[in-house]
Amino acid sequence: MERRTSERLVNLTIALLTARTFTSKDRLRDLVEGYHGLNNENFDRQFERDKDTLRALGVPIETGTDERYFADEPGYRIRRDDFELPPLSFGPAEVAVLVTAAQVWQQASVAESTTRALTKVWASGVEPDIDRLGALRPHISAREPAWQTLWDALQARRYVTFTYHNMARRVAPFVLAYRHGAWYLAGFDDTRGAPRLFKLGRIQGEVSLTGEPGAYELPATPATELLAGLEEAQPDATALLAVRSGRAPWLTRRAELVAQAEGEWRRWQLPYASGGAVVDDIAMGGADVRVIEPAELAEAVKAHHQALLANLGVTP
Repeated sequence: MERRTSERLVNLTIALLTARTFTSKDRLRDLVEGYHGLNNENFDRQFERDKDTLRALGVPIETGTDERYFADEPGYRIRRDDFELPPLSFGPAEVAVLVTAAQVWQQASVAESTTRALTKVWASGVEPDIDRLGALRPHISAREPAWQTLWDALQARRYVTFTYHNMARRVAPFVLAYRHGAWYLAGFDDTRGAPRLFKLGRIQGEVSLTGEPGAYELPATPATELLAGLEEAQPDATALLAVRSGRAPWLTRRAELVAQAEGEWRRWQLPYASGGAVVDDIAMGGADVRVIEPAELAEAVKAHHQALLANLGVTP
């Protein structure tokens, strides 16, 4: 499904799910960006196709009206009770896979679609129920090279080997978790003989699969205590960034705009936790992000870029 169609269907689902009353077709035409510019005939045809597509995907769209005396034109909505899944129970292996999958099922483009759709809902005078968006919550995607191999190992319950802090490790992966802008692997480290937490960005070299599938059993609550330590990291510093307009959304979504555009640049205040993954996040923006202050963060990002160029064999 192409991105334009996906965004239109997501926006339509949000409009139907967050509205507390039946929403007319004309109102939906105003709310959903993908319907703008269509003439009446094309809109009617597209709207009917979109309803059929959502229903085929299992989205229960209800037709009705809240008007007692003027019920000629039907409205549409998605009932929360029908849309949400009933309580489910999973085993340890299923929980480990679902926790990781839930964190990466969508890209940042869906977050942008959600923001645009909600803005239009509010602007139209409809009060959206934000609590209903849990099933549509987007998450950041993985970018570390080791992620895919570790994900494969987790699904197959195979051991992995890699170098960490200049030491060869053999690890039974328990869970992959995203915290404060970075990915972490929790698992049992055979080398140390104890459960350990590994930051993917600090793994040296490649990760290799070893052993047979199903080589170990997952604990009932995989690495809960290890991951709990990551939750304690709270922002304790603020950076002033210059970001090229429309770029680095993974930073600007967490920041506060402090100055309007200066040409193609805007200034943002970004709260961050010292010692966290902020250097990696800023460096990922490349030439579209500049650190104005603090100076030590600017130097750290510069050093990160220089190290990357050195690894690629490029002379700055």
